[in-house]
Amino acid sequence: MRRADSRVVLGLHRSRHERRLLTGALDLGVTTLDTSSNYLGFRAHEVLARTAGDLLPKFRVSTKVGYFPGPDGAEHSLDPVRLRAAVEQAAKDLGREPDLVFLHNPEHSLREAAPHNQYALVQACATLDAVVAKGLCAAWGVATWDPLPLLSLIDTTVPRPAVLMVHAGLLARARTLDAADALTEAWGLEGDKVWGMSPFGGSTRTPVWDRIDPRVFLRDGSRLSRVQAAFRAAYHLPRVGCVAVGTDEPAHLGELVGALAGRVDERTVQEYRSLLRDRYRSQPA
Repeated sequence: MRRADSRVVLGLHRSRHERRLLTGALDLGVTTLDTSSNYLGFRAHEVLARTAGDLLPKFRVSTKVGYFPGPDGAEHSLDPVRLRAAVEQAAKDLGREPDLVFLHNPEHSLREAAPHNQYALVQACATLDAVVAKGLCAAWGVATWDPLPLLSLIDTTVPRPAVLMVHAGLLARARTLDAADALTEAWGLEGDKVWGMSPFGGSTRTPVWDRIDPRVFLRDGSRLSRVQAAFRAAYHLPRVGCVAVGTDEPAHLGELVGALAGRVDERTVQEYRSLLRDRYRSQPA
């Protein structure tokens, strides 16, 4: 078993939740799991506890609340009562209190809450603050795919999360990267308090990865594969302390852990971000 390395988080978004993946992760030193109440058709917590309940004490477990079963599929809500109940249910289904609970994509409901969107955000964050104080989880955070709608709402009235999770990697949009940087600064977060997610935009089999060579972002890229280079670059797009990545194969997870040895060329990253901004500004309004 390797020494634990908190820079890689095993995400279970598309996972089959097989026990061999969790034992493989522990062997690789990956000791943080990220799941959500709505994964696996809202059964993720139960399946995880059933297949690997004895392993969960060896992991730091994060989950997310904000999506709920609805008559037409999943629906999003920032209602404080529903959020609190979701955290309580997560602890029950997992058989333990989560180490971290994220408010999941709050921007989905904030758009509909205007002009009371800031109030809705304050109430949701205050609810998670309260569940931490109650001992239902150890800490809370915000996981957002599009941080821009949150940015204009942040002031001293909004409770500060312990962790921020944002979309990271070469496929993240210019405005997403800039908004993530600004939100990170507004909340005074850094290092392992900022997480990246979806570094491959969903899959390493997406055709884009056959057309580009991410090794140009590394100083020593010749030693790593394209997939490894894309993963390593994600820690700088935007700057995050760890990255949540999904896989069902321990071998693939091991490849990504090995990518951490790569050294990122900061100048190339900044040039790339400048190109992204220029392209964004040139697009028709």
